[in-house]
Amino acid sequence: MTRRVAAYLVGPGAEATADAVGGKAAALNALTRAEFPVPRWFAVRPEAFRASLPPEAAAALDRAGDWGAARAALGAVAMPQRLLDEIETWLMRLGGADRVAVRSSAIDEDSSGHSFAGQLESFLYVPRESVPARIVDVWRSAFTERVLAYRREHRLAAAPRAPGVLVQAMIDADASGVAFSADPVSGARAVRVVSAVFGLGTALVSGEADADTWRIGRDGAIRERAIATKRIEHRIDAAAPAGVSAHEVDADRAAAPAIADDLAEAVARLAARAEHHFGRPQDIEWAVRGAKVYLLQSRPITTLAALADPEGERIIWDNSNIVESYGGITSPFTYSFARRAYEEVYRGFCRLMGVPSWRIESNRRTFRNMLGLIRGRVYYNLNSWYRTLALLPGYRTNRRFMEQMMGVRESIPEALADSLAASVGGASRLAQAGDALLLARTVAGLVYNHLTVGRRIRAFHARLERVLAEPPAPLADMRIDELVAHYRDLERRLLTRWDAPLVNDFFAMIFYGVLRRLTQKWCGDADGTLQNNLLCGEGGMVSAEPARLVREMAETAAEEPELARFLAEAPADELVRGLARFPAFRVRFDAYVARFGDRCLEELKLESPSLHEDPTTLLRSVASYARRGLGGERASAIERRMRAMAEEEVGARLQDAPLRRVVFRWVLANARARVRDRENLRFERTRVFGRVRAIALELGRRLAALDRLEAPRDVFFLEVEELLGFVEGTVAAVDLAALARVRKDEFARFAALPPPADRFETTGAVYQGNAFAAAYAPPAAGGDALRGTGACPGVVRARVRVVHDPRSAALEHGEILVARYTDPGWIVLFPSCAGLLVERGSLLSHSAIVAREMAIPAIVGLAGVTHWLATGDLVEMDGATGVVRKLGAVAEAAS
Repeated sequence: MTRRVAAYLVGPGAEATADAVGGKAAALNALTRAEFPVPRWFAVRPEAFRASLPPEAAAALDRAGDWGAARAALGAVAMPQRLLDEIETWLMRLGGADRVAVRSSAIDEDSSGHSFAGQLESFLYVPRESVPARIVDVWRSAFTERVLAYRREHRLAAAPRAPGVLVQAMIDADASGVAFSADPVSGARAVRVVSAVFGLGTALVSGEADADTWRIGRDGAIRERAIATKRIEHRIDAAAPAGVSAHEVDADRAAAPAIADDLAEAVARLAARAEHHFGRPQDIEWAVRGAKVYLLQSRPITTLAALADPEGERIIWDNSNIVESYGGITSPFTYSFARRAYEEVYRGFCRLMGVPSWRIESNRRTFRNMLGLIRGRVYYNLNSWYRTLALLPGYRTNRRFMEQMMGVRESIPEALADSLAASVGGASRLAQAGDALLLARTVAGLVYNHLTVGRRIRAFHARLERVLAEPPAPLADMRIDELVAHYRDLERRLLTRWDAPLVNDFFAMIFYGVLRRLTQKWCGDADGTLQNNLLCGEGGMVSAEPARLVREMAETAAEEPELARFLAEAPADELVRGLARFPAFRVRFDAYVARFGDRCLEELKLESPSLHEDPTTLLRSVASYARRGLGGERASAIERRMRAMAEEEVGARLQDAPLRRVVFRWVLANARARVRDRENLRFERTRVFGRVRAIALELGRRLAALDRLEAPRDVFFLEVEELLGFVEGTVAAVDLAALARVRKDEFARFAALPPPADRFETTGAVYQGNAFAAAYAPPAAGGDALRGTGACPGVVRARVRVVHDPRSAALEHGEILVARYTDPGWIVLFPSCAGLLVERGSLLSHSAIVAREMAIPAIVGLAGVTHWLATGDLVEMDGATGVVRKLGAVAEAAS
């Protein structure tokens, strides 16, 4: 039986795959079979090159396997008669074409990642008798230093291999050019770009000629038309010999369009059709002869992977105050938990405020997208926050208050703010007038919730205590399904019923904002000092307790030098065990951990070790304070004095305005109560998060024991529903260990990348082509002074200590603490600092509130301060005006 020998040449059909004939020919094959207007063609397999080598040249190439051997082999190329016969046969099948184009079609050419544009040779208007020679020339072009450098640059396999070669009937074009089914420069996916010149498009493709350009929308409408002054090429002689140009250039130039608008629209449709066929945006070359448009080749647009779509949805991201809760890389478990919590509680909040259920449901996407995760870091999606606020009355006023509360440095553009409000049916006076019943209902909800907020908070505290006291057994004794059931119970009874904190936060925002306006307008408080002093010393604020208790533990340790030495020097794994030698201190320590064991560094990041797991930072801080001493006036006395002076100033300012005095006192009382309760309710949130952390860790231990996870803490690389669904039978992927590994690798890459800007914009698909770079440049930190927002008054002149990680900080008594942001876990450092400078935050952020309560002069919102200052710099800070001045010499500190 005679073995069938494969042909060296193929035409349209199943055999013309990318592996067989290269990317360009394979694309034309697909288009031909889909009945696109493609000129006739055939392709030469790469194996034809091998068949054209003498045996000794082929053997040398095999032995060397390098580019030098490939170039040497090219000198011995001689096509076998069988190959020449096949070429002649296929040329006849091209019909009446007297000239052809001979182009490369390498295996990885015109791929989605690499176009090889301009790397390999192409020949146009080749007469039939010259086709074999031009095929050899294309082979030669694949082994140049230029192509080798391209392959190295793009990390492609450098093994020498001849390309496939495409032979196509030549179209004697009236006009030709390129077209893109998406804009390759701007990245706009809904814009088709058509470029055209007279005659051949070779000069356009090579960049030698200007072209007419049309930008056409996906609806077919021409958005933009730019007509260039072009050269006109005329055909000379169809029988011109190989190597001689078949065109000449007129001396005059043409300013008329190369094609009419209707032909440009037809080319745009052709490009769009090619995109739909291949399933990705295409870069096509085309030609027009008479009224017919031909498609010469099509390849993927390779630039779009790095471009966002500028016409996609514009979203503004900001990490503002949320960086205090979720600073740096945040685990998938924490993010998925927080995202769900924000979604549910704000839906519930709007319901409580009287927003109709149908309007809440129609904005489901808004609530689902309150937060985003960008390179492993949590951000506010400001669009969703403004939309949520627009569901309530008073949008234009309240959005300013919200920005103050969130610490947003710059308002979003007015046009965007209005469009976001309109998208949910809010803000418009006309809409409000036409929907008066709904407006009245929402206003009534606001009034009712204000009148009942105190009662609601007390009921919330009672419910929380009941839920946290009711686990059916210690977590370590529960079955794995019981642990999941306990989590679901927490979710049902607390996480989705976070009504009191949300209502209180809303009214804290309102009354704080109104108080700020009244102190400015009625009392001349331009810099906010009076307002801050009025709010300090309220008492009953749980956030100040840890600092007081740390100070008391330090006083106990200071009385026993051996205890202070042990706390400072003992190995971390011996600290807790060794406290048995110091019973008086152990009592204080146990009471602290029982009360504040979940108030750790980055306490809302569930992957953070709590004080129950690792109290090292707490005990080292106590040792440091005990050894240094904590002299100075108690904060409570300073607070009371500041508050009394502020009240006297208000009384003097309003003594002749009794009605204003009554209004002011009512607003002040509500602002004080709501700010105090806000901070206390945040501590209750910490306790709930602590229970969730404990459940997650116990589930991690169980799964690791079952070999479903490699380590217990890998649980934090799963999302909440992935973890719970594994037990409940609702997940699609059950290889949790593999999933956690993938996430760990990806988050390690996030940690190695530069962090995104604090505020930036994205358009279109968030994770596609967006650089996450600052769209709003903050004021540059430079010169001798920097201004932020005064959070607690007081002038301090001292040296600074810039702290990035409080775990390893050694703050000397009387130094000014400088940080990018703080969270409640930083409070162990507060008792020994003379002042506080924070890069992020607002007047309602944790650092500002606790600083006021502890009477520590503080400034927040100091853009770039952690880069502007270095540890040891001498500065003067004014917590009233928000100004920090860098002093020039140490002597000035003593003056």
